[in-house]
Amino acid sequence: MTRRNTTPGRPQLPTGWRRLAARLPILLFRAGLGPLFGKRLLLLHHVGRVSGLDRMVVLEVVSHSPADASWTVASGFGPKADWYVNLREQPKTLLQFGTRPYAVTARFLTPDEGAEVMADYARRHPRTARRLCGYMGLPVDGGEASYREAGRGVPFVRLDAAAGHRRHGCSPA
Repeated sequence: MTRRNTTPGRPQLPTGWRRLAARLPILLFRAGLGPLFGKRLLLLHHVGRVSGLDRMVVLEVVSHSPADASWTVASGFGPKADWYVNLREQPKTLLQFGTRPYAVTARFLTPDEGAEVMADYARRHPRTARRLCGYMGLPVDGGEASYREAGRGVPFVRLDAAAGHRRHGCSPA
């Protein structure tokens, strides 16, 4: 039985060929082709809270700080997305960025922090931000205040690399 996200205003989880297409980037990362995605996507491992099995999801990088070796990602399917709930249960995990693996700890951002992240993302990627908010059912008018309000409703997660992976002044990828 396929589970569907029924939260009003949130997109439905893909099924059928759309699910297969959504999972294709995982296969590309596993084949060593992560660099094809540049710095836009990462492969996140998470442990199934019920099964205990290793799970993977490819997520868009909303922001990246090479100096701090940290990545911020968003749950476009809301706080009930499996990867998000699994990270809540076990915040220490692994990610792959390009071809490099990183041990990371998830930190769940507050709504105010999410507002800042979304406003910054909209300044850097205005068209993509507008489409993304539309996809998630979040009304925006193109102004910074509307992106801040939308960002308060998006679950953002900051993935901080372990101290051994931090490099000041150079990109880890």
